[in-house]
Amino acid sequence: MTAWLSFLVVYLCSWSLRDLVVEACTCVPIHPQDAFCNSDIVIRAKVVGKKLMKDGPFGTMRYTVKQMKMYRGFQIMPHVQYIYTEASESLCGVKLEVNKYQYLITGRVYEGKVYTGLCNWYEKWDQLTLSQRKGLNHRYHLGCGCKIRPCYYLPCFATSKNECIWTDMLSNFGHLGYQAKHYACIQRVEGYCSWYRGWAPPDKMIINATDP
Repeated sequence: MTAWLSFLVVYLCSWSLRDLVVEACTCVPIHPQDAFCNSDIVIRAKVVGKKLMKDGPFGTMRYTVKQMKMYRGFQIMPHVQYIYTEASESLCGVKLEVNKYQYLITGRVYEGKVYTGLCNWYEKWDQLTLSQRKGLNHRYHLGCGCKIRPCYYLPCFATSKNECIWTDMLSNFGHLGYQAKHYACIQRVEGYCSWYRGWAPPDKMIINATDP
């Protein structure tokens, strides 16, 4: 095999592998409330430093954060100093800017470390809606016993009293639609779950499970 042919084979193999890696990160749409309830840690923090750790084939990025507030995870890790993520975005690693923004960061704890990724909920704090901020403080917690079921095709119906039907995927905005930005699925005193929005306390307003 000539040197040129050898180079071509190696190049094509590496190109195919790179394409495969780029396609590797695929996330299922998830409502912010589910992202909250399924996380070990939910914090508001500012990134103050970062370091590439030489572990794994692509490395792991360790972000040093200044924790502003914790919304979930008090009993697991009351104070978070480091957030870990894959260094490569193709492997679902997140890119956070240093000394620039405050972020909402959700993640899971493994062997005493907090890990996050593209399939977790992370967002610049000033891009969250007022309803999402209220959800973090109180409302999402009230709905962790509920099930949010995505609706991709009509008709969609709740099959149990603890389900809320999530219809954002039917709109032009997809999973980042109005329900994700402004609604929480709350468990009522009667035991069933329904969408909630507005300024009144959840127990003073009843909304049909198919609303909006």
